[in-house]
Amino acid sequence: MVRKNELNSTRVALSLGLVFGIVYLACALLFAVIPREMKLATSNLFHGFNITAIESRNVMSFGSVLFGLVEVVIFGLFVGWLFALIYNALPEKRK
Repeated sequence: MVRKNELNSTRVALSLGLVFGIVYLACALLFAVIPREMKLATSNLFHGFNITAIESRNVMSFGSVLFGLVEVVIFGLFVGWLFALIYNALPEKRK
């Protein structure tokens, strides 16, 4: 039985997968264009942790960006599907 507010898990998964992919590509582009500022911003995200100690000396290649994109999209698909599954499993609030 389909409830009134039930989420379509496929649509939620695809939406979140696309959002993750878009954010990942924007991040990769910003790292390519303004790497110093992005390293500072990333450091701020981790409460000031010095990320230069784990910094890679390799330049981003097209292949590494593509592989990372595939990874985050798959992760987003899974998280979106899991979110919809849990949301739909929660009991509706009775009035």
